[in-house]
Amino acid sequence: MTVKSALLGFAAAALMATGLAGAAEARDQIRIVGSSTVFPFTTAVAETFGKAGTFKAPIVESTGTGGGLKLFCAGVGANYADIANASRRIKRSEIDACQSNGIQDIIELTVGYDGIVLANSKKAPTFALTIEQIWKALSAKVVVNGAVVDNPYKSWSDIDPKLPAEKIEVLGPPPTSGTRDAFNELVMDHGCAKIAENKGLIAGKDCQKIREDGAFVEAGENDNLIVQKLVANPNALGIFGYSYLEENTDKIQGATVNGNAPTYENVQSGKYPVSRELYIYVKKYQIGEIPGIVEFLNEYFSDRSIAASGYLENKGLILLSPERLAQQREIVKNLTPIDTSAF
Repeated sequence: MTVKSALLGFAAAALMATGLAGAAEARDQIRIVGSSTVFPFTTAVAETFGKAGTFKAPIVESTGTGGGLKLFCAGVGANYADIANASRRIKRSEIDACQSNGIQDIIELTVGYDGIVLANSKKAPTFALTIEQIWKALSAKVVVNGAVVDNPYKSWSDIDPKLPAEKIEVLGPPPTSGTRDAFNELVMDHGCAKIAENKGLIAGKDCQKIREDGAFVEAGENDNLIVQKLVANPNALGIFGYSYLEENTDKIQGATVNGNAPTYENVQSGKYPVSRELYIYVKKYQIGEIPGIVEFLNEYFSDRSIAASGYLENKGLILLSPERLAQQREIVKNLTPIDTSAF
């Protein structure tokens, strides 16, 4: 081997080593995407985690549950998200997308509970609604005199004279949102099924079709923006997670649903009918690739974070029972992936 070729070989090796080191060091921050509802809780953990000084604070993006899981399932390695926030459980189709892109082990962790509230400005009357009334206000089609017709209801009092004689105007999440998915299941499906005249005429996916005549306005993934719009427009109602109501009780108020107010106790017990679980999903492969993931999970499920009087409860998270929290901590300890065959 000549001196020249030896030098070239050394240079190539050095260049390769530099490239590998660059790849290994391509990202030294955890990247988290997903639900706008879970966003404030995960952000609070990320900020506390970063202040400890051992690792950089994770980057947390509010993309909506559907959009976040799409990014999460796009691949493995430093170019892809490590954790996804979700305000509903991952779907079979999303697991299939993950697996087709090389993501075999997904860790599912339940972080707490949330209620989906319908809220309006404190300058307006308080609403007392049933799930059936909400469905009638928002469904694209309803049954009138035995026939399926485009939704004719313009004001709440058209549905029930006891309701305010106010124009139906509801600001809500887009189809990519986990809040929208949960709302479809807990309100649109259940409300539709409870209305006797719908039987044999409106069922299945038709129950979830929301009207597009202006009565329902897709207000994006930013729930804080919906709150601002409610303050500016006292005639409107907004759909979002309980924590945003909790943080803005000086400005907005929640409607009762089926006689139950959206309170911490009612959501935790399930008495409030529009309640759901909140999740984070972790790509197990990334744990060996991106520094700090295990430590971040330990912070998330620590007593100071997620137990009674922890900073997440102060943020509005409705806590898991002690038994359920213990189960989640075991998953963190063992990094146990979900059984995808159960979906």
